[in-house]
Amino acid sequence: MERLAGLFGEKAYPNLVLLLSGDLGAGKTTFAQFLGKKLGVKRNITSPTFNIIKSYKGELPIHHMDCYRLEDSEEDLGFDEYFNDGALVIIEWYTYIEEFLPESYITLDIKIMNDQRIVTLEGTGSKNERVVKEIYEEFTD
Repeated sequence: MERLAGLFGEKAYPNLVLLLSGDLGAGKTTFAQFLGKKLGVKRNITSPTFNIIKSYKGELPIHHMDCYRLEDSEEDLGFDEYFNDGALVIIEWYTYIEEFLPESYITLDIKIMNDQRIVTLEGTGSKNERVVKEIYEEFTD
């Protein structure tokens, strides 16, 4: 997870939206922590389960969202403002706010099989498709 987060840190750009999926304990918050560290965040990144959104200062500002508590909710917490203020946005449990998501994002699906994490990446939008391709190529070298 640390190496993958490091590669994302090298490719991160303002308004990049990363959607993380995976079961509890799959490594979503761990990925966010490593990515924050790569981007110079000094504070410890923790799961924003009860806050829903936490923001951090680094080389690139980060908004970390955990939308688990928004299941069956139609409440818009001003997501557009977060998606367009120049920060990197990391969203856990994004399926609960799909109607509010921007058109362009990268999805990281994390599964644990035989005590190993299997990560599937998918980018929407030409820029994100290119980022995913570059990360895949560098990660598999």
